Amino acid sequence: MASITADYYNNNAQSFSDSTINVDMSALYNAFLPLIKTHGHILDAGCGSGRDALYFKQQGFTVSAFDASEALASIASEHLNQVVAVNTFQQITAQNQYDGIWCCASLLHVPKDELPQVFLKLQNALKPNGVLYVSFKYGTQERVHNGREFTDLNEDGLTALITHHTELKILKQWQSVDQRPERESEVWLNALIKAVPVL
Repeated sequence: MASITADYYNNNAQSFSDSTINVDMSALYNAFLPLIKTHGHILDAGCGSGRDALYFKQQGFTVSAFDASEALASIASEHLNQVVAVNTFQQITAQNQYDGIWCCASLLHVPKDELPQVFLKLQNALKPNGVLYVSFKYGTQERVHNGREFTDLNEDGLTALITHHTELKILKQWQSVDQRPERESEVWLNALIKAVPVL
């Protein structure tokens, strides 16, 4: 995560956590969790407040989590009652470790030219047949908005990234609207992506 974006989250961690902690994520959970084996290991990558990681833990999954913001990782550690690492996507080194990786509104802060390498790291971190969830704000540009850097993607952009640079397989892509109050005009691209075993 660029320092400008990390600075934003460190300076606004509590207000960001407060604004996102109660968002209804059930539709996304219902799309993702049935694809993860019972009591499997899920990585919440860029976990923010720890909202989703806590839900996964409550459903009986083993959960690991990290965030690039020290302040958000601290808040998430309290919510989860376990240590949340301070890491970036570029620092992922795990191999064949996770049944699922959840990247909800987090990969969108990775510069577009670094996404191919990051997707390879995510691919390597997944077990064979593991599933990755990602979401991006819908669009085609890189931009700075309210002190944060964003990489926007549409279906074609994500498909190109996955098919040209990885052995991952896109299971499903769909659009959704933001669930936060007064943000209904914002459209998100969601995708479920599978780690296909190499024969």
